[in-house]
Amino acid sequence: MSRGLFITFEGSEGCGKSTQVQRLAKRLDGAGVAFLLTREPGGTAIGEKIRHLLQFAPEGVAMRPETEVLLFEASRSQLVREVIEPALADGKLVIADRFFDSTTVYQGAARKLDPQMVEQLNRFAVGHCRPDLTFILDVDVVTARARMLRRVRPVGAPDRMEQEPAEFYERVCGAYRDLAAREPDRVLLIDASGSADEVEAEIWQALCARFPGQLQSAVEKPNSES
Repeated sequence: MSRGLFITFEGSEGCGKSTQVQRLAKRLDGAGVAFLLTREPGGTAIGEKIRHLLQFAPEGVAMRPETEVLLFEASRSQLVREVIEPALADGKLVIADRFFDSTTVYQGAARKLDPQMVEQLNRFAVGHCRPDLTFILDVDVVTARARMLRRVRPVGAPDRMEQEPAEFYERVCGAYRDLAAREPDRVLLIDASGSADEVEAEIWQALCARFPGQLQSAVEKPNSES
């Protein structure tokens, strides 16, 4: 059995990333493609506990950047070995809502931690598990923050990351664009300022063009709603 594909989605808060993850999953499901959907931080019982601590727990208010990066890596390490690697070995297409690029950008660039140290931690956490293709959804900070305010949440207040100032997200957006320029073979920058349908179509076209063999059934059976 051939190894499955590993596709990750990245971008600033409010870029529409999670919406596009769900839309891609719906397309794959309609085409009969075996896939697994996961997220960071989280995706495992251990990871979901860490996710709560990072995003919503009141104790997280005092969290230092060094603590934050280690918690993200702990969640990621568990996810890779418990979920992602077994699914890829089983031939499934894995879609992850965030992966190590988030740490490179948020903790390395935006939090201003040593980028070499962050890279070493990423390598330690994921081993040889790297995405085959990463979509970065690019949108300006004003648009992203407006989208965040429109979100409907089961828990009222924004999470800890969403409460960062605009300057923080300027660094995030800039770092993601730099990443796309550094790794054009793996990372594809998508203009996310258009409608959700437009962004979905661009992602689907790029994915099918990049992996026609692996997605042949999906190419031959396009989504009836598109």
